[in-house]
Amino acid sequence: MEDMEVEVVMVSESGSSTEEEEENDVAASVPEDRSRLPLRRALRRRQMISQRPHAERVRRIQTLLQNTHHLPDTHTDAEPASSHSADQSHVQSTAETSSPAGPSVPAEAEAPAVELKTEVEASSDSSTSAAASPAGAADEADTEGESCSICFEPWTTAGEHRLAALRCGHLFGYICISRWLTGGGNKCPQCNKPAKKAQIIFLYARRLKALDNTEEVRLKSRLELEQGSRRMEQLEVAQCRQQMQLMVDENLRLRKEVEELRRWKAQASVGSSQSASLSSSQRQDSGHYVFSKAVLVSQTGGSRVLAHCEPLGCLLASQPSPQATLMPGFGVKKISTATLKASQYVHIHSKQIRGLAFSQQQDGLLLSAALDNTIKLTSLMTNTVVQAYNTGRPVWSCCWCHDNNNYIYAGLSNGSVLVYDTRDTSTHVQELRPLRSSCPVVSLSYIPRSSTSSSFPCGGVIAGTLEGGCFWEQHNDNTHTPHILPLESGNCTHIQAEAESRHCLVTYRPGRLNPSLRCVLMELSRTPQVDLQSSVCSCSPVQTFSAGSSCKLLTKNCVFRSPAGGGGALVCAGDEATNSTMVWDAGTGALLQKMPADLPVLDICPFEANQSSFLASLTEKMIKVYKWE
Repeated sequence: MEDMEVEVVMVSESGSSTEEEEENDVAASVPEDRSRLPLRRALRRRQMISQRPHAERVRRIQTLLQNTHHLPDTHTDAEPASSHSADQSHVQSTAETSSPAGPSVPAEAEAPAVELKTEVEASSDSSTSAAASPAGAADEADTEGESCSICFEPWTTAGEHRLAALRCGHLFGYICISRWLTGGGNKCPQCNKPAKKAQIIFLYARRLKALDNTEEVRLKSRLELEQGSRRMEQLEVAQCRQQMQLMVDENLRLRKEVEELRRWKAQASVGSSQSASLSSSQRQDSGHYVFSKAVLVSQTGGSRVLAHCEPLGCLLASQPSPQATLMPGFGVKKISTATLKASQYVHIHSKQIRGLAFSQQQDGLLLSAALDNTIKLTSLMTNTVVQAYNTGRPVWSCCWCHDNNNYIYAGLSNGSVLVYDTRDTSTHVQELRPLRSSCPVVSLSYIPRSSTSSSFPCGGVIAGTLEGGCFWEQHNDNTHTPHILPLESGNCTHIQAEAESRHCLVTYRPGRLNPSLRCVLMELSRTPQVDLQSSVCSCSPVQTFSAGSSCKLLTKNCVFRSPAGGGGALVCAGDEATNSTMVWDAGTGALLQKMPADLPVLDICPFEANQSSFLASLTEKMIKVYKWE
């Protein structure tokens, strides 16, 4: 103990004279301050110890420990014995003079122990911090998320100081933040946001550690911005490409229109020159057709047949639906004969229309045949389908019975002709089966009975197929008798009858023996004329009209009364080789006109309007109308 006292005195001597002066002042002061003197000395010595160099403090601590346990001193730098004895005597004298009262002696005796413990703790803390100074910062950073920001004590997982948080997200010990909010603090101690005690929630976590992802978040935000800008640029590029494609398509369409207009102009000039080459006498006697107007039917093509409705004053042309995505299928387009303008589209069938025919007694009732296995009756007054019949097979042609308007005919793809009664909405009433091969019935033309014709007074329907034609004579009991017509086999494409002259026009496509398109005008006859039971209906050629050497399409040609009058007739046919409409005089066989077209002519229809005669020729896209002058 004496050694310890000596060491303590040495420590005090190493201090400044200011300390001794303060202690003397305190000793001379009131008795209450004297009891606090040992504590002040201990605090002062602790401050002085913390200011000493680390090596000196370690050396002094080891010396004290050796003296306490009576171990030999191994250090070579121990102090001399003379100074030690002097210091010991100085300590004894100091103790005797500074403690006149009895209670001060135990306190003075306990001071070395307090100073020793304080110095050991300070030295150990400083040595630990000095030895692990590189890792100290890391440990301090690791413990940041483990202590309360109010009391700086580690929070616990249970008890009063368990981990808790406010609504703002800051973490505290429960008892600390509870006292803070109860004592009048109505805000978060860290962010000053309003807070209440009821908003405190417990967090069930043993240890919290927040990763510094500021850079990662910043980079992610920049990446998102770059990706958004890139998507916008890609969208703009796609829009520009789409606009460019639309402009290219529009440019191509306009180029095609310009080419078509140039071709029409060239063909019109050729037609006018050919018309001018005709003899003036022919022009003066028969007249000629003059181009009036071209009407667009379908921009994409697909038109096939043409018909005229005199009571309603309109032309009808079949075409695909103009809104194929919304309403797929086929219908007809109305074209006014007064203004020669397209007015309305009427949707009828789901597949291509192959035949159109009007009733002569029921105004505005249209019969249509299509490849969707149906024939339909459509009222053009209301533009609605009033009756539909399912034929079971594709229908290639149709016509009305002009002797009894209640019956209609449908030519099928297997060569049969079905007879329907419009008063019976269920099925057909009769089937006229083919006598030869089962080729599609490409044309049906009804010729009514005539009491004024002695050579051919009977009535019936002429069915034309690729293998020839057959006349189905109709009797009063609605039965039919077939008569095979003497036609060429294998090349017949269309048969059309003219009721007034009792003639029919048969069209043959080019073949081996005849390399050009031929239209043969035939006269119908019946022999013998007395015995009706054994009579035979036949036909004989009257005039032949030749056209070009190409016929890939099943064009419809016609023979009709001449607008010039005088009992003459005209034959009109489409020439696929030259894309033109050719007009012949039926009596002489002379070519009267050759009117150019932009595409092959598919159908021809003469009509009367405004006390004038017109001729309409149909291509797959448009109608050209010519006026007779």
